[in-house]
Amino acid sequence: MEKFKIILYISLWVIIWGTVASLLDLYIFLNNNIYSEGDLGQYLTFSLTAMFSIFVAKFIYSK
Repeated sequence: MEKFKIILYISLWVIIWGTVASLLDLYIFLNNNIYSEGDLGQYLTFSLTAMFSIFVAKFIYSK
């Protein structure tokens, strides 16, 4: 049961990360023509939000 909870926790954070990154990407960067689809900026947006998401998930899990 513990492994299931861990898998569920990780899955939830992947969904949260993907949603937040996509919303930031679309509404802040793409709609304002800061970068185009497939540019380095898009890669950085998803990478940085992934790192932040991992940090927050580990912080919350440790409690």
